[in-house]
Amino acid sequence: MKIIKGEGINTYIRSLKDRQDDNCELKEIVQKIIDTVKIGGDLSLFDYTKEFDKVSLESLEVTPDEMKYAKETIDLKLLNSLKAAYDNIKSFHNIQQRSSKYIDVPGGRLGEIIKPLNRVGIYVPGGKAAYPSTVLMNAIPARLAGVKEIIMVTPPMKDGSVKPSVLVAADLAGVDRIFKVGGAQAVAALTYSTESIPSVNKIVGPGNAYVATAKGLLSDKVGIDMIAGPSEILILADQYSNPKFIAADMIGQAEHDEKAASMVITTCEVMAKKIEEELNEQLKTSDRLTIVKSSLRDQGAILIVSDDSQMVSLANEIAPEHLEIQTKNAEYLVNDIENAGAIFIGNYSPEALGDYFAGPNHTLPTSGTAKFASPLGIDDFIKKTSYIHYTKEGLRDVKDKIITIATDEGLTGHANSIKVRFGGDDD
Repeated sequence: MKIIKGEGINTYIRSLKDRQDDNCELKEIVQKIIDTVKIGGDLSLFDYTKEFDKVSLESLEVTPDEMKYAKETIDLKLLNSLKAAYDNIKSFHNIQQRSSKYIDVPGGRLGEIIKPLNRVGIYVPGGKAAYPSTVLMNAIPARLAGVKEIIMVTPPMKDGSVKPSVLVAADLAGVDRIFKVGGAQAVAALTYSTESIPSVNKIVGPGNAYVATAKGLLSDKVGIDMIAGPSEILILADQYSNPKFIAADMIGQAEHDEKAASMVITTCEVMAKKIEEELNEQLKTSDRLTIVKSSLRDQGAILIVSDDSQMVSLANEIAPEHLEIQTKNAEYLVNDIENAGAIFIGNYSPEALGDYFAGPNHTLPTSGTAKFASPLGIDDFIKKTSYIHYTKEGLRDVKDKIITIATDEGLTGHANSIKVRFGGDDD
């Protein structure tokens, strides 16, 4: 773990961007997969599943019997936990509900028509690491938005099945159909359709580099939520913070993968040393030690700054996916935070609370995109259409102004489309 201060901080922040290099070789590989699926359909999906997942499937779609088995075998304590998380996520996202609105203006009526997307695809990572929380976070706002059909894709496990908790979460959240396919090939199938998998209007959900690259390459053909980079957490600390809590949260983030970034900004050099000591102690019991150590060594850092103002300024520059404020004056500092995917305030609001249970979405902007992007929500599953209705009298009152502007722009056809409605006898 690097402890950095002074000029080294700017060098470290620049290095964060190198975690997501533009990989031309990867793009070529993914484009080949996309082209193959576009032509080969289901057959190519079976082939890629055998090649990448080492599984030979007889059918792509999860059957009613498989869903029944998942419901019968899921651990009751886990089921109750998923139901409680479902309730919280649904309650929170309900506050995002939108409806069509109209205003009356002189001579007419204007409005914004809100309609749900017709069909969306949800990508859920699978195989060794399968995430029922991802199902809930993506499907619940889609269902609340009124999406007519939700299609889920997820890589199968080695025995060709899907983790029971993932299937049960999909059932809870109202997913309509589930297919056992992952990677770039799944994104291609959702974009172009195959014999089994229908095309969708938008694809949401996290994935590996192949999935992210495929979403980027196909973003001119299908809507996407975001191109997510490696996950990250930034923790603000002072001399009053609890180093044990901070170290645990850093390790929790680092276990995602080797490129995940666990960062701390502190005004206290003594606290930096205490956090480092706690990390070394807690690493002794980590279940994913190789990944965590690699992540902390290559991507993690404790940055020492002079005061709160510099700490906040640096946090806004990094614009982290997850921001924890574990300082004594956390409620005060949060007022100056402008860029973060999600903010966790105080010692007892760890990132894991938001990942699984609290309610706000855990699909968040990464790699500094929190400067302009937002968490996944109902707005990602709707589209807006402008509504304009003027009467003849209303248009007559404003026609000269429209003609004047159109003429200034040299668009005489536009001007004439107004004039023609009031030529001759003014009919």
